[in-house]
Amino acid sequence: MNKAAMQREIEQQLERKAASDHKLHNVYLLVHSDKHDIHWPMAAGAIDEVPAHPNQPYHTASVGKTFTSVILAMLVEKGAAKFDDPIANYLPPDLVRGLHVFKGQDYTSSIQIKHLLSNTSGIPDYFEDKPKQGKALMEEILENPSRFWTPQETIHWSKEHLSPHFPPGKKVRYTDTGYNLLGLIIEAITSKPFYEVLHDYLFTPLKMDHTYLSHYSEPAVKTDHPVANIYMDELKINVEEYRSFSSFYSGGQTVSTLEDQLLFMKALVSHQIIQKETLETMKQWKRMWLGMDYGYGLMRTRLIPFTDKYTGWGHFGASGTSMLYFPSLDVYIIGGFNQTAYRSKSMTFIFTHVLRKLAKHFPN
Repeated sequence: MNKAAMQREIEQQLERKAASDHKLHNVYLLVHSDKHDIHWPMAAGAIDEVPAHPNQPYHTASVGKTFTSVILAMLVEKGAAKFDDPIANYLPPDLVRGLHVFKGQDYTSSIQIKHLLSNTSGIPDYFEDKPKQGKALMEEILENPSRFWTPQETIHWSKEHLSPHFPPGKKVRYTDTGYNLLGLIIEAITSKPFYEVLHDYLFTPLKMDHTYLSHYSEPAVKTDHPVANIYMDELKINVEEYRSFSSFYSGGQTVSTLEDQLLFMKALVSHQIIQKETLETMKQWKRMWLGMDYGYGLMRTRLIPFTDKYTGWGHFGASGTSMLYFPSLDVYIIGGFNQTAYRSKSMTFIFTHVLRKLAKHFPN
């Protein structure tokens, strides 16, 4: 099979998937490799009856955590912070007071920046965790889409309604609360709003012209395509109209395009943003789930044990988004299924219909 035929076969699989599953409405996928001379931007489905386009901006969900972590790494390289600095050095006392009380002991002063980056702080997750009484925050976000949430409010809500899971550094447990704290730490170090730092440190220098922090900033260049809707099972969400999505902040509120994310990943892999040594520090992997490890704002997926061929790193998001690099194949795969029911199914599609074909066609 030649490369053109392989591209068309993957496109057809994407189109069939979108057409056959009523939960899928708009899907985006980019496969790129300089080594193999391929660049395949694809889209399937529609946005409010308008066909989806590969240049469509969409909400990247937790892929944005990698932007946050890389900015922290840049600040560490500048000498403005250290990964093992206590977070209390950078945050106001009222925000950190009682942040981590586990089994009667207050561990707040023991939480370091690296614990937030690596999801090893033990702090609860306002997005996934549910309180013993009352509504989960996600319910409030969906029921009251007009409410604007500040990152501080999400942290205070977490302290009031949820409990930590373990002492800092003991385990890995995903927490969006921790990443909102990192955004506030970035603001404290730079004396700038987080959205300005995103543009100043990443989006502008990398010419990510269509990328911005939803509800806080605007893209440098607006596209001709509307931002794609997200679906939570049957619920349709217009990201730009749901002000309550401001709650995701530095944990995953970025709107971007396939091509902009490729610019970022290529610069990260080639050490144009941070040094090789710093990137290796960020890739101190700890097991999070079966086949999934976590570093400093980076995920590593090992689709088949004992082989590096299908091992990639980058990040995933709850709506089936992904921004990945597979070193063995020297291939970048970036995509968004925009459906929370496809958090794991998106990876299955990538493995079954993309990676296996590429590995067969490019064995070395």
